[in-house]
Amino acid sequence: MNWIILIIAGLFEVGFASCLGKAKETSGSEMYMWYGGFLVCLTISMLLLMKATETLPIGTAYAIWTGIGAVGTVLVGIFIFNEPASFWRIFFLTTLISSIVGLKFVAN
Repeated sequence: MNWIILIIAGLFEVGFASCLGKAKETSGSEMYMWYGGFLVCLTISMLLLMKATETLPIGTAYAIWTGIGAVGTVLVGIFIFNEPASFWRIFFLTTLISSIVGLKFVAN
């Protein structure tokens, strides 16, 4: 169950990073709404990470949490913010995903 909680925490990390990106593109009250979304996602992500680390090793949990956030944020950048999807970006994104899967398999 804590692996599922950790995955959800990673997805909320993607959420707070995405909110920062959207806030950068807006102004006025809309910008503050995105910053509010950032704070909500950040809080939920941290609370879920804390819960997951009650039984998972901290090093593994943190690495997977940040990995999910990094992969998700790069994908959001490519598909939502029109960032480039070059060969090397995709190559290193694939190696990051492989590392995350590997950490999950070797964790106690």
